[in-house]
Amino acid sequence: MNNLPTPDNDLMSDKLVDMVYITTFTGLTDKWFYKLIKDGLFPRPIKFGRSSRWRESDVRRWLMERIEESRK
Repeated sequence: MNNLPTPDNDLMSDKLVDMVYITTFTGLTDKWFYKLIKDGLFPRPIKFGRSSRWRESDVRRWLMERIEESRK
């Protein structure tokens, strides 16, 4: 049996998080993140009406890339 992640399995195991989660997790402001989004430097949100959510894995990946970049 193939245990590789499929798009459905990957989606179901990934949490959708809001800006409050992101700012609490990183300690950075929402204004800073919205500027990064505008500049194409942070993942664009998934929109549900007026609500915005991000895949937790995308946020964590972005943060790990920043950490690695800062250590060069």
